[in-house]
Amino acid sequence: MPADTVALVAGKGSKSSGGGPGGSYWHIHVGEQRAGKIFINVIDESPLGQHASIQIFLNQRSQGRRIGRVAYRLACEACGYDTVYAHMRKSNVASRRAAEEAGFVADETPGHTQLVMVWRRG
Repeated sequence: MPADTVALVAGKGSKSSGGGPGGSYWHIHVGEQRAGKIFINVIDESPLGQHASIQIFLNQRSQGRRIGRVAYRLACEACGYDTVYAHMRKSNVASRRAAEEAGFVADETPGHTQLVMVWRRG
């Protein structure tokens, strides 16, 4: 999937999907087709405390096409936060790979029940 065909289009979101204080919501588009959504919420969760947390949901037909890795990167660059965390099931290999290719690394802070990855600007 050529990276230049993936674009984020800002949307309203809801309180739990990027529409709350400090949050951002985008529709993911590939050309003219909507491929899914991605959003950032500010959450307060142990052991990290208050932090920006990103979530992505791709339509089934858009999965496995390298769209997620581009969307992760674009959203992190656009959000204005210097540090963004991604929380995912430890068994979710595809999401982990997409996050890693977007610049996320595993966060080794003790106390996580899920796989937690972190992206840092710069």
